[in-house]
Amino acid sequence: MSNINGVLVIDKPAGMTSHDCVARIRRLYGTKKVGHTGTLDPDVTGVLPICVGNATRLVEYLQELPKRYEVVMRIGSTTTTEDASGEILEQAAVDPTTITKERMEELFGSFLGEMEQVPPMYSAVKVNGKRLYDLAREGTVIERQARKVTLYELTLHDIRVEGDAVDVSFTCTCSKGTYMRTLCVDLGRALGYPAHMKLLRRIKSGPFVEGESIPLEQLEQQAAEGKDITQKLVSIPQAISFLPSFQVKPERTKAVRNGLATALPGVTAEEGSLICLFSGDELLGIHRVCRGDKGLFAKAEKVFPAEV
Repeated sequence: MSNINGVLVIDKPAGMTSHDCVARIRRLYGTKKVGHTGTLDPDVTGVLPICVGNATRLVEYLQELPKRYEVVMRIGSTTTTEDASGEILEQAAVDPTTITKERMEELFGSFLGEMEQVPPMYSAVKVNGKRLYDLAREGTVIERQARKVTLYELTLHDIRVEGDAVDVSFTCTCSKGTYMRTLCVDLGRALGYPAHMKLLRRIKSGPFVEGESIPLEQLEQQAAEGKDITQKLVSIPQAISFLPSFQVKPERTKAVRNGLATALPGVTAEEGSLICLFSGDELLGIHRVCRGDKGLFAKAEKVFPAEV
């Protein structure tokens, strides 16, 4: 295959790293230009958008977008990794009468908005060039700097008693870099119990949703059967359709492709925001909205070749 450009929305299976998925897609599409838009831990399943070809230039924009997860929190024990893969550190019998729908919804409401979160030791965050999970496996625990994250939505789905423990199922929409494992620990602490994340599935990443994802094994099976798997790619213009667009006059098309700034008459976008410049259905580039003496103009960030 050649000249393959677009975003593949994978339903990542458990037991694989995001990097493993990227390596498999490189082989399937015969290109080295492949990159994912947000790491999922090996045990986590769900939506993993993977950019192929010129779409790799979209990674920095797509990875910044909010994510949505389905979460099962186990109240009654904490683990070394803050999820079900770790060894139990602390256990406590849970009184199920204290974990009510009303209490959980009130607690969820108090967690919404911007908050500071300390990354877990078992995470891919780098400190002095080394991944935290590598340090954790060596038995080293270091102080981690808190990061600001935002929780946009927390919706309770189910409360289920499991012996001395209680499982709480909910969905969470959050900003990039939010750790669901740490959120579960913090929610449990607020309830007065040890807790950890039992299960996690990502159901949305930016504009990409679970319903449009394809299991990796299914994609590989289709490729083995000789089917055209390029049809599974979301086009670059469609992948960034969440951004506002502006139609460039035909006589300005070449100038825009050459990276020159162009005026944005009639545009009311916020200064510093992103905008896509088009000539008909053809994407010319992703630009930053700037203000000059004559009003708003577009400054090129990414210019795309004619074949996109």
